Amino acid sequence: MNNKIVRISALFVLMTSCVFAQQKDTIASKNQLDEVVISDSKFALPKEKSGKVITKITSEDLKMKEGQSVATILNSVAGVEINGSQSAAGKNLGYYIRGGKSSQVLVLIDGIPVTDASGISLEYDLRLLPAEQVESIEIMKGASSTLYGTGAATGVINITLKKKGKKSFQGNAYWNAGTYNTASTSKKSPQDYNQGFLVNGNLKKFSYFASLNSSETTGMSQIASPNENVSYEADRFSRINYLAKLGYKVNDKLTLDFFGNYDKIDNDYDGGFDNTGTNDISQNHSKSEQSRFGFLPKYKYNKGEFVLNSSFNQIGRSYNELDTYSGTVGYSKYDSRNVNVDAYNKYEITKSLFIVTGAQYQFFDMNSVTPYGGVERESAKFNMIDPYVTGVYTSDFGLNLNAGARLNIHSVYGNQFVYNVNPSFDFKTFPLKVLASYSTAFVTPSLYQLYSPYGNADLTPEKNSTVEAGFETNLLDKKIVFSAVGFYREQNNFIGFSSAYKYINVEGTNKAKGVETEISFALNQKLKWISNYTFTQVDKALDRLIPKHKVNSSLDYQLCPRTTFNVNYQYVDGRNDAFFDGNTYGTQNVVLGSYQLVNASLNYELVKNRLNIFGAATNILNEDFVENVGYNTKGRNYKLGLNFKL
Repeated sequence: MNNKIVRISALFVLMTSCVFAQQKDTIASKNQLDEVVISDSKFALPKEKSGKVITKITSEDLKMKEGQSVATILNSVAGVEINGSQSAAGKNLGYYIRGGKSSQVLVLIDGIPVTDASGISLEYDLRLLPAEQVESIEIMKGASSTLYGTGAATGVINITLKKKGKKSFQGNAYWNAGTYNTASTSKKSPQDYNQGFLVNGNLKKFSYFASLNSSETTGMSQIASPNENVSYEADRFSRINYLAKLGYKVNDKLTLDFFGNYDKIDNDYDGGFDNTGTNDISQNHSKSEQSRFGFLPKYKYNKGEFVLNSSFNQIGRSYNELDTYSGTVGYSKYDSRNVNVDAYNKYEITKSLFIVTGAQYQFFDMNSVTPYGGVERESAKFNMIDPYVTGVYTSDFGLNLNAGARLNIHSVYGNQFVYNVNPSFDFKTFPLKVLASYSTAFVTPSLYQLYSPYGNADLTPEKNSTVEAGFETNLLDKKIVFSAVGFYREQNNFIGFSSAYKYINVEGTNKAKGVETEISFALNQKLKWISNYTFTQVDKALDRLIPKHKVNSSLDYQLCPRTTFNVNYQYVDGRNDAFFDGNTYGTQNVVLGSYQLVNASLNYELVKNRLNIFGAATNILNEDFVENVGYNTKGRNYKLGLNFKL
């Protein structure tokens, strides 16, 4: 049904485009502008004045990664491991930045935190977001609770969605399809479909953006068969996304922006892996629905700017699972709500110094019904009020300083104070920037960890402190750029799970340390090569699914004015995992082998400024590897697609 909706809508867009196609686009000249980042201070800041080495995935970078998911794109960033990005589409994802787990990684969409308030770790499900709606992504690593509050303990993934166009009407429709094989299967027919369209424009004071996306996969079981002679049933994954944005420019100082979106996932899944296939059951089905809407006014005045980011997020998840022992189907349902209001102001004291002051309010509640007990909404809720301040100093002679503090006032566990100091120096006589920082952060227990049948109302926040130091240099007028950053993190009050089936704060200090390096070459307009290496070492209590060594290398080459080619390589070191036996309820530690992936894509502009086609091949060497013990991963696959611009 989802495919039909999108294909009919896409056809409407293609027909409508004929009306507007008579007036050809004028290609604006591209000026070489200094790159700016926003994650470091919540306002645009020249990258060379930032005290962080921030990775930015631009719209041009995303064009070279057509057909990939957001998780797969992020998985190539230094210091980032998105576990599950190479598995079946319905497989849950795990986020690890600098050895931190999902609860320590905060995801922002258009500057607004997104979470699932009923999730075990308050993490956001990136499977809900199609890459086609994304304009750019910034990844800022290190403790960032001073600016962003709970969850920003090891990194922030700041996703900016596409928005208004420059003309009164423009947009594009896209479609792609590909195979969906493991390393041991070789089906030729397409079983991975993704299609949709978007329209946007600017009508004097009004601007708008609307997008519809639908995707569906089948043909692969989430669970891996322990016997190559036994094949398991395929697990279908289906997703549909609606997104709309409206903007109104009251005057040169005041703009009002509104957004709303609805996302839905339907997928089959397999129960707890028991190495026998008992839980490979077609009756197991889950559904996830998300509704978000918000209001984002901005007001600019003589020496500053005031921003209000407000949103409401509601997520519902349901599971139908067959109990293989009793033969009955169990039903579980989780509903959650989250309100976020973040009001902050930038005031320019001098040309070299500005202060960001703000206050953030967040409210979470949930309820659940499961065969093992539920959670009542009246008791499972909390709120946080966080005033914060950050000062940013930049000088003409190269010294930069970012420092700030936040007070977290929580309705359950009291107050939490965090701060950061981040100096850097950009040498003017030599192309070298050195940086250092000391930051503290916190992670609040989730509603599930506090109030579920396994919860513990006496939990206290996890606490982090991180030290980092590094440098960035460039040669040949920024055609060659090299950076290296080392970090050391200590974390206390780690929230673990006890043998008594309760969440607890684990006593003691757990440590993580590592080095991230990246080098890029862009010697001319046709050739760009980027490689990174990450070394991560964590204490035993944290050491699960985190590779000690990881390498990514990507080469972009423009074969001719209308044709670009990309090839990328990834090496992932061996990782520790735990095998859960669903028959004995025992857990056994295992070591997963290392693996290497080679992918390539070709993009061709068939009709200038109108029609692009692309082809992609992933896991070209058909590497047979494991991301999570007991689960399938994708083998060699091919994808073809087209993108029609209005």
